[in-house]
Amino acid sequence: MQRQNQQAKNFDSLPDPARRKGSVVLRRGQAQTEQSDSYLLDTREDQDFTHTDPWRVLRIQAEFVEGFGALAGLGPAISVFGSARTSRGSERYLQAEKIGELIASAGVAVITGGGPGAMEAANKGAVSAGGVSVGLGIELPFETGLNEWVDLGINFRYFFARKTMFVKYSQGFIVLPGGYGTLDELFEALTLVQTEKVTGFPIVLVGTSYWLPLLEWLRNTVAEEGAISVADLDLIQLTDDIEEAVDIVVNSARPNGFIVEK
Repeated sequence: MQRQNQQAKNFDSLPDPARRKGSVVLRRGQAQTEQSDSYLLDTREDQDFTHTDPWRVLRIQAEFVEGFGALAGLGPAISVFGSARTSRGSERYLQAEKIGELIASAGVAVITGGGPGAMEAANKGAVSAGGVSVGLGIELPFETGLNEWVDLGINFRYFFARKTMFVKYSQGFIVLPGGYGTLDELFEALTLVQTEKVTGFPIVLVGTSYWLPLLEWLRNTVAEEGAISVADLDLIQLTDDIEEAVDIVVNSARPNGFIVEK
């Protein structure tokens, strides 16, 4: 690979952020490359073989095989979601850290997206309690790599492969305030439970003031329109008590995991 010409810089300054493409780490000029997901989802002409769909199928298969192999012996686990923008030392950060600690103290592994913010806090809490701390990272334009508190980490190119791992190896979700990524995981889980693809899968939202407007919209607009049933709202539990949130999910973390309906 030919090295790109770069302007001189002060190497005493902060290091350039790294991008990850699967197991490959890219920095500086090499990081200026498109994401694997964008190649997959865009229709392009004149692509070389490594960017064609048949080749990509093998890469996707490899991600599933690697993920299944790394997590197969994990045992009971709970996924904790929240914003990557949660600042260290904030109330939300401390909540996530305590949640990770409580889950790990119960002998259950903690899974996060492996990034900064609330994810980092939950991983840190798991480590402080001597538990298993898992991070499932994803290739992003602003990817910073897995946080330092991840003990078992996997980096994914494709969102759908990563999301499969979250649901397959978790027995429940605790969801702290977050943005699009957090909402994506939340509604993915709700859809799978609603359609009985997974059962016995608790979903707990932490932060009444943050989540209540969303739940009111689901009840007063979405359910009122008939787009969902009122009973579908019972799939979500809301609390400000982190000990209650952990009790709910840990009590569902059975050794055999959730039941897959065939």
